[in-house]
Amino acid sequence: MTTILHIDSSILGGYSVSRALTAEIVDRQLALHPHAQVVRRDLVKDAALHLSDAHLAVFQGGAISSPALGQDLAVGSAYMDDLFAADVIVIGAPMYNFSIPSQLKGWVDRISVAGRTFRYTDKGPEGLVKGKKAYIASARGGVYTGDSPMATLDHQETYLRNALAFIGVTDVTIIRAEGLSLGDESKASAIAAAKAQIAAIAA
Repeated sequence: MTTILHIDSSILGGYSVSRALTAEIVDRQLALHPHAQVVRRDLVKDAALHLSDAHLAVFQGGAISSPALGQDLAVGSAYMDDLFAADVIVIGAPMYNFSIPSQLKGWVDRISVAGRTFRYTDKGPEGLVKGKKAYIASARGGVYTGDSPMATLDHQETYLRNALAFIGVTDVTIIRAEGLSLGDESKASAIAAAKAQIAAIAA
């Protein structure tokens, strides 16, 4: 049975374009795989703490210093379990200040673990999360593609694609809606194009 991991990170709730797009991607996957199971992670409502010296101490074999830390480590462990169980990963990733939301960065930090999701070899790092398909629902106010002078400021899609590739997830499709802050016509056109791309997903 196909398992779909559905991740959202926008703080905008019902006003979020990335959340609307991830919902459509998941619906499309369910249409293609009617018996699929969906695992939902809303990183705004269920966010892990930022990494700290206390986390690193536990990672290196130290004791868990507080109940709050223990609970947070359990959340991070669940993120890892979600990742390995998933066949399809759907990530909502709005651009905030040229990068991804801190909530999503926290998720990346928890799934990027040497010896679990990647390892170092004599030929360089090797990703250990293989055989998965990822969709990134990218939403951003400006235009950062093509010959746009803003292209060098994209540390959102480039970061996520590289972070996923580092752990072995290389089959990545970006569903993009950009220019959302450039007027109603630009926003409507961008959303329509993204929805058309979703409707064309064939597997």
